[in-house]
Amino acid sequence: MEWREAAARLRAYADEKLRQRVTRSGWAFSIAIVIVALAAFLSANNLLFLLLAAMLATLMISNLVGRLSLAGIELDFAIPEHIAARRKVVARIRVRNEKLWIPSFSIHLKGTTTGAFAASLYFPAIPPRGRLEETVEIVFERRGSHTQNSLQFSTRFPFGFTERRARVTLPREIIVYPCLDPQPGFEEALVSVSGGMEAQQRGRGHDFYRIRPYEPLESARHVDWRATAHTGELQVREFAREQDPLVEIFFDLYAPPAHKDWFERAVDCAAYLTWTVMQKEARVRFRTEEFDAAIPAEGDVYTILKYLALVSPNPTATLIEPGDADSYQVVFTVRPEHLDPGWSDALLLGPGAFPGGAEQRRAGARS
Repeated sequence: MEWREAAARLRAYADEKLRQRVTRSGWAFSIAIVIVALAAFLSANNLLFLLLAAMLATLMISNLVGRLSLAGIELDFAIPEHIAARRKVVARIRVRNEKLWIPSFSIHLKGTTTGAFAASLYFPAIPPRGRLEETVEIVFERRGSHTQNSLQFSTRFPFGFTERRARVTLPREIIVYPCLDPQPGFEEALVSVSGGMEAQQRGRGHDFYRIRPYEPLESARHVDWRATAHTGELQVREFAREQDPLVEIFFDLYAPPAHKDWFERAVDCAAYLTWTVMQKEARVRFRTEEFDAAIPAEGDVYTILKYLALVSPNPTATLIEPGDADSYQVVFTVRPEHLDPGWSDALLLGPGAFPGGAEQRRAGARS
């Protein structure tokens, strides 16, 4: 089994590093050349020498034509501006042949083992000064900055004796946002946030919200006398607030190595909540120990998603105080016992909250 593993590693290295690989037919042709050469020298037969010369010329021409097929090929990879991890997006690949007179034949294009492009494209022929375009799907498995985005051209033209390769590295940085798809525990958190947003809608706007019992110190001008007469108790007409509800999300950057997996899950959940809440036309204030952004007043949702794409744990992070008293608060932290008392009504999402949301609870319930 060890020699098989060594052979597999050798093949993987050859596929990744070598610019030219001899195929099975190439090895067979090379063995045939050796046999003909031995026969020619041993027998001194001129016909065998002519056959040997023709075979060597064929091998050299095959190598030359293969190099010419890959020469002068340029690649352009057009991807969307906004990409989320583990979500398929459509990209466009444009291949150009910059050679003036020579076409390129039998060109294969595939992604490297570490890239987001896993498909394989085949171009039978690319004419001189010609351009071909294909639509492909790409998937980035992790968030963050992706700079080593490489693709590989290869061809076995004309005789298939060797496979010549040329790697193309795209000189650009691609920022991939956290995953925005719901995962276990995320939807439970969203239900709690949606309930808090709905409670914030109660106020003194113009759209009727509900009739509710009168509370002490409220102005009598809001009393609904018809409902009061019907129930026998003071009832108040309540209207929806004119201002959109505000959700304040605090993401604690302190995460020891033991909570590395939780940190990544929490980043995905924070991105999911921010994205979903913004779709509900609410306001979001996202805060960490080093970042503070109010949306839409100071930017758009992609401002927060880009920050979450690059965020990393900070072992020296110091907890902060809440900002907006009228907001619905959500806190991601592994140290809830050290939170400021101002977060007492916040929804806590700590270790164990994912999957299943078993640890979701109000901060006020802490002992």
